[in-house]
Order: sequence, then C-alpha cells, then structure tokens
Amino acid sequence: MASPSLALGDGPNASRFTITDNELVVERDADKKWPVIRTLLRNVLWAGIDNGNQLHVSLLAKKKRTSPMALVHVAGTVPDPDIATATAFTDSVMQSAYYGLTLRRRLKVIINPKSGPGKSAQIFRKKIEPIFRAARCPVDITFTERGRHAQDVAQTLPLDRYDAVVVLSGDGIVYELLNGFAAHADPARAFRMPIAPVPVGSGNGSSLNLLGKADAKDKAMAALNAIKGRPMSVDVMSVLQNGQRTFSFMTSCLGLMANVDLGTENLRFMGPQRFFVGFLREVIRHRPYSYRISIKVAETDKDKMMQNREALRAQAQALHGSPISTYSSSTLPETGVPELKHIGPDADRDGWITFDKSFSYFYAGKGPFVSVDLMQFPVSHPDDGFIDVVIAERTTRLALLKAVNGADRGTQYWTPVQHYFKAYAYRVEPISPDGYLSIDGEEYPHEPFEVEVHQGLGTFLSMYGHYKNEFRRPPEPEHK
Repeated sequence: MASPSLALGDGPNASRFTITDNELVVERDADKKWPVIRTLLRNVLWAGIDNGNQLHVSLLAKKKRTSPMALVHVAGTVPDPDIATATAFTDSVMQSAYYGLTLRRRLKVIINPKSGPGKSAQIFRKKIEPIFRAARCPVDITFTERGRHAQDVAQTLPLDRYDAVVVLSGDGIVYELLNGFAAHADPARAFRMPIAPVPVGSGNGSSLNLLGKADAKDKAMAALNAIKGRPMSVDVMSVLQNGQRTFSFMTSCLGLMANVDLGTENLRFMGPQRFFVGFLREVIRHRPYSYRISIKVAETDKDKMMQNREALRAQAQALHGSPISTYSSSTLPETGVPELKHIGPDADRDGWITFDKSFSYFYAGKGPFVSVDLMQFPVSHPDDGFIDVVIAERTTRLALLKAVNGADRGTQYWTPVQHYFKAYAYRVEPISPDGYLSIDGEEYPHEPFEVEVHQGLGTFLSMYGHYKNEFRRPPEPEHK
C-alpha cells in the first residue's frame, strides 16, 4: 500500500508531504538549505487547513543528527480542487501525531527568572513559547517573585483549568510544587497534575532523568514533552524532621556530596561546572563523615536489582505507547496525603539494619542522574515503590578521582565500596553537629531526620514511560 502523501504546487516551488510508518517527510526543492525534512510523527506539532485554503504544518526536526531540535513552519495556499485531499491528509497526520493524546493542552507555566544564569524568561520567549504557540496550547504564565512562590501557586491551583504544569527552573521549583500539592484542598487530585520541567537551572536532574543525557539540554525536546508526554507516576518521599513533614522527589545527601551541592552556592555563575569544582575541593580535603544510618531494606543484591530494573522498564515501555494512562489510581490515596507506616512515633521496628561506620558520602533518592556527570542511582525506576540508598565507604583520593571516569554511566554501582540498597524507609542521626544536609538541593537543618517512600504518588510527563538512562552490566572478564 502506498504511503499517504500530499503534493502542492508545481515546478521548483512544489512541496510534497509523505507519511511513512513513523515519520513525516517534507520535500521542498526550492529550499536549498534544507530541501528534505524528516522527523518522527511525534514531533509534529500541528497540521491543518486554516481560513478555508491555508495549509499550516508546524514540526520539530533536527537538521543534523547531533543538532538540537528546530521549529519549522511550512505554509501555503491549497487550490480549491485539492482542499478535500489536503484536509484528509492533515487529519491523518494529526491522528498519528497525537494518538491517545489531548490536543491543545492547557499549560500552567511557572518561570523562575533567577534560575541558573538568570536567562529563563528569555529562553521561554525565544525557544519555548513559539513551540507552545505552534501546537496551539493555551498558556498561563507565572513568574516567581520570592521563595516558596511556586509552592503557594500549587497549593491553590485550580485543577480543572490546566492539563499540566510546565516549570522553567532548576529542580527547586518542582520541589515547591509537590509540597504545594500536599497542602492543596484536594491533594490526591493535585498530585495527579503532571509536571513537565524545562532545564534552565544548574543541576536539572529531573530533566536529565526524563529526557536522557543526549536531550537534557535541548529546550525544544522539553517543550515537546510538555505537549506530547504521557502521564507517568513517580514515587514521592515524605521527610520527617523535628515533627515537620515535607515531600521530596529526588535526593537526600550527606557528606562529600552534600558539600559539593550546598557548599558551592557561591559558584552558581559557573552553571553545572560548579559541582565538579566542588568535588575536586572535597577530594583534596578527604574528610571522613560519621552518622548512624538505619535502613528498612527491601533488596541488597545488585544483580537482582538490575534484573528488576530491566523487567520494569520493558513493562513500562509496552504500556506507555498505548493511549491508556501509565499510573494506577490504586497506588494513590483517595483523600489527603498518605499515612506514614515506617517512620514517625508509630514506626515499625522490623526489617531494619544499621550502618554506623564513617563513610565518604550518603546518597538516597529517585532518578538515575543527580547531575550530568553522575548517574548515582542507575537501577532506579519511577514507581517501583523503593528509595535507592547508597553509602560510599571511605577510599583513597586517587580512587575517588578514578571513579569520575564512568560516573556518568553509573559504573561505580558495581564497585564493592558502594553499598547499594532498595529501601522502604531510612533514618539518619548525625554524630557530629557540623555538616550539610541537602534534600532536593534545599538546605535542611543538620539534625536527625527520617524518610519514607510513597509509591506512585506524584506525576510527571514522559515520552518514554521510564527514566531515560542507558545502563549496562560490566563486560565479563576474559579468561586466557
């Protein structure tokens, strides 16, 4: 069967549009710089006939394989005899491009104008807003003016008015949104509001995990995810400290890595490079860190965790391509926020282990990447119901430096100095009063705290249905 196609015009100004199995091909001989455009149908933002005879096609495409996505508009007048054919063709394009998705998503956009280098407003106007306009998405914009502004917005967000919340910031605004949802009049529904981050901050861990390392800096891909991504449930964690409960979606860290995060605030002008500079400083210091850490363990076998990741990933990929939602309401509370089972005054005491030796760093959270240079939790899955916990034993300065090679691929996972756990909950008690506690990049008091995971409580938009990271087993040693 011939592929559906549409030909318009004659001679050198002719254009031809063809739908293949999963691509739209646009051929324009008159355009010497880009005569043939090939892009996945998922990258088509709009195709239609306006004002009776005006063809408009908007899409994202890469001119070269390594280029960022570019917004392309193709427009022209359709002769009266071809209007019916052109309408049928554009309808076919839209049905394929938006299979199982809502057209014209209503987007609440929250922009932190001070995030990262401070160019988020400019990035939105030049790169993101034109894409939303091309997809004909209604947009309502809020610029944050103070700390916790986004949290206040989320707490009173009219849920029926929007289909998703788009965040132009680092990971801090996502943290605020989730804590605002927890205080919403209808928290169960609020937590189902999908979040779509656009990377403009220093760390951008959430964008790294959703888009993958190759596309993590591509603002157009992040905008496409806001338009075309499907809801993906994610685990959210309760943090209990001094009787106060907050919600975390990404990481908690102590020791060397907390110093790298919070101890480099004065280097924000450097962007992501601040973390590498901070790491080198900590390697030179080579300090030991002492805490009493208790973990309610679900799994410690690294091979089993790898197998479970592969099985969950395959299942998520199969479901995510269909028009059905990937989150299950059975994992979400019907009213209010989830009750605490493993932490707090009524916590259970069974199945816990305690680690009280000095270490290099402690890291716990969700999502493989914590920065572009570090895949700390390579077997993390969005809604497996576990926190990934890592305790890195003290080692030599040289070993720390060597670990940098391959850290972006998660190779440290297999080393014996990295104790890796899948956990339901954990508790931390500092032995020394000095130190940093970083939770989702926010500084918390360096005091005892507890964390428990809630399976599938939050929602992000995703093009894939799982975290976008490539992680492989190490090669088998050669036997001579």
